[in-house]
Amino acid sequence: MSLKKLATLVVCISLLQGCVAVAVVAVSGGAGVAADKRTLGKQIDDQRIELTAHDDLSKHQALQDNTNLQIVSVNGSVLVVGQAPNTYLRDLAIKTITSVNGVLHVHNQVRISNEISFTTKTNDLWLTSKVKTALFADENISANNIKVVTENGEVFLLGLVSQKQASSAINIARNIGGVNRVFKMFEYTKSP
Repeated sequence: MSLKKLATLVVCISLLQGCVAVAVVAVSGGAGVAADKRTLGKQIDDQRIELTAHDDLSKHQALQDNTNLQIVSVNGSVLVVGQAPNTYLRDLAIKTITSVNGVLHVHNQVRISNEISFTTKTNDLWLTSKVKTALFADENISANNIKVVTENGEVFLLGLVSQKQASSAINIARNIGGVNRVFKMFEYTKSP
């Protein structure tokens, strides 16, 4: 069974059960490991970076108690999204993440504000699933190579793709209802 047929099947089954977001995340996560353009070693390195960064952040009680941060690593390029109540805590978080072994670059997208509501977080999960589903539906895009992170209606796209695939992915994400802004943080390959 092809990956697209499997993804479609899982999404349809989940729609019947009311869990489309869970299905898209599960399919894109499980199938993504096998089809990811990163080497297995790079995938492991990125997981280690994410886990170490979260662990290092948790050692700062002020960060643990007052910030809402999400960390995603692709080939050592780290996206940090979320909220911090002031610039001191945001800068402390970025400094802590930058010092993690293997981090090559940090995309700081931490907003100075209060933590977003549960409703907004739920909407962000829904937007992520809608974007991933639309990416999987496009035959010109290898959706397994694109990570989608949504925070407060802003969609961040990361991964190893061609410039043509990146342009298509950006257009797809921009046209999803509820998406306020799209940020591209791709690493480009030479393949189409």
